[in-house]
Amino acid sequence: MYSLTTAFITLCAILPTTLATPTQPNGTVTTALERRITYTGEGTWYDNAITAGACGYQDSTSEATVAISTSLYGSGGYCDRYIQVTNTNTGQSATGLTRDECPFCDTYDLDMSPGLFEQLGTLSDGEIPISWQFI
Repeated sequence: MYSLTTAFITLCAILPTTLATPTQPNGTVTTALERRITYTGEGTWYDNAITAGACGYQDSTSEATVAISTSLYGSGGYCDRYIQVTNTNTGQSATGLTRDECPFCDTYDLDMSPGLFEQLGTLSDGEIPISWQFI
């Protein structure tokens, strides 16, 4: 009887933790620590209005959207996640919504819509050093 009671108490302690684990719509588990990680890379811009992005949305160039590297994009678990991006040269920050993947980006680089990139620099800059995190 003692071992049955111990097993029941253990189960009751573990179950709420399991149920509280956040997941994305596709079942990908996320962690709170992920939001605290700051990544660094290069920021570029692209014409996001040409076709629908990998997440299935066609946004306008004035909207603040982001394409993350294919290595991070995976099966699309980061679609519709907000990212705060900072130009590390100027300190300017802006927020964008993940809507696409960037097959030519290194792991922590971001390709941004013109509307987002122009909040951090000018389109003629072409590429800027950035830090970013999911929020």
